[in-house]
Amino acid sequence: MILTRARSLVTQRAPANYFTGTVWLDELSPPAAASDVRAVMVTFEPGARTAWHTHPHGQWLQIVSGLGRVQKAGESVVSVAPGDVIWFEPGERHWHGAAPDRSLVHLAVQRADASGKAAVWQEHVSEADYTATPAAPGL
Repeated sequence: MILTRARSLVTQRAPANYFTGTVWLDELSPPAAASDVRAVMVTFEPGARTAWHTHPHGQWLQIVSGLGRVQKAGESVVSVAPGDVIWFEPGERHWHGAAPDRSLVHLAVQRADASGKAAVWQEHVSEADYTATPAAPGL
């Protein structure tokens, strides 16, 4: 058993080459030598978001608080709210982040590949993609 005390977690600012705006990361995973699972609590300030990216083994998100947006390449932007759970398939190109006027906190869980990589980062999301009108709920 590995117990990580909450007081030992270190909040880090997300790197600007993978995120737009201010984003904070709290790594919750066990040490890489113990597991290939990566879990991160991610806090996005209003308007902040990831760049386009994929995950070799897929990604599971649960919205904890705030309001956000997610988009799979080739589909409409979708609004998300607390309690919503999103699954991105392995290799599925997507982005996620806060709404323009609200912060967002989500739990992200993904597995790393044999080389230790849990994400393949691509270009930043354009303002046109980010500000597109979200699809109606339930679509």
